[in-house]
Amino acid sequence: MSAGPTPEPPLSVVLCTHGRPDYLRACLDGLRAQDRRDFEVVVVDSASPAPAASAIATLARDHGARPLRAEAPGLSRARNLGLAAARGAWVAYLDDDAVPEPGWATALLARIAALPPEAAALGGRILPAWEAPLPPWWPPSLRGVLTIVEWEGFGEVARDLPPGVEIYGANMAFARAALETVGGFPEALGRVGNRLLSGEEVEVVARLRAAGWRAFYDGAAAVRHSIQRERLRPAWLLSRLLWQGATDALRDRRQGGPRRTLGAAARLTVQAPLLLWPAGSSALLRARCGAAYNLGYLRGVISPALREAGT
Repeated sequence: MSAGPTPEPPLSVVLCTHGRPDYLRACLDGLRAQDRRDFEVVVVDSASPAPAASAIATLARDHGARPLRAEAPGLSRARNLGLAAARGAWVAYLDDDAVPEPGWATALLARIAALPPEAAALGGRILPAWEAPLPPWWPPSLRGVLTIVEWEGFGEVARDLPPGVEIYGANMAFARAALETVGGFPEALGRVGNRLLSGEEVEVVARLRAAGWRAFYDGAAAVRHSIQRERLRPAWLLSRLLWQGATDALRDRRQGGPRRTLGAAARLTVQAPLLLWPAGSSALLRARCGAAYNLGYLRGVISPALREAGT
C-alpha cells in the first residue's frame, strides 16, 4: 500500500549561504538540537564556488535538509528560491551564521499559533556571538548595524515596539501565502557578493503592511548571530554606512516617495574633508560615518547600475 503524500509541515526553515560551510554547520546543528522538530529545512546555496558548494550540499543532506542551488549570487534571489520550494504555511529565514537558541522552534511555532489571522510577519531576538570584543571606539548609536536586537518582549511593528526593534533577516518568519502575494524579496536589494546593499526585509514588511497584513516581534524566539572579527574595523563600518546610504536611495526611488538628494548633497559639501581620513583610523568615526552615508546616498541616486536596480 502507498504511504500517501507527506503532510505539509507547519514551518519551513530556509537557510541561505554563500561559501561558508563552517557557519552553516553550526546553524544546522542548532536546528537539529531543537526540542520541537515538526519543521522542514531547506538550504539554498547562493552560487558558492565548487569546493564550498560540495561541502554545503553534503552538510544539508547529512542534516536531513533539502539542498538547493542558485546559479547566480544574491541573498534576495536565494531567499525567493527557498520560498518557492517551501511547503510550510510559514517560512522562517535564518542567516547561515545565526544559531537558533534552544527552544527557538517551540517559541516561534507557539507565537505563530497565537497570532491573529491577519498576521504575516514575525521577527525574533538576535543576540550577538562576538568573535572579538566590540572595540571601545564603536559608536553606541551604530551598534544596530551589526544586526543585534536584544529586546525580550512581544509587540506589533509600528505600534508598540521600542526604538531600534525591527524584523531583521537573521531571524524572521513570514506567512508563505502572504509573502508570495507581495512578490517575495526584491532582488534589486540585498547582499550580492561584496555589495552590502540591504533593506530587502524592511521593504517586504512595508509591502505586507500596505496590503493590510500585520507584522509582529517576539523576543522569546532567539538566535545567536556571529559578529565576525573582520566587521569590527573602522573600514568595514564606513563601508556598511556607505551601502546603507545607497540602499535608502534605492528604496526612495522604488517607493516613489520624496528623495533626500539635496539634503545629502548639502551635508556632504561640509563633510567632504572627512572622506580623506585614513579608512583604518577610528578618529572622528561617528562624523565620518555620516559622510559615508551621504556619499552612499548620492551614489545610489547617480550610479547608472544602482539607478537601474532601483527602478
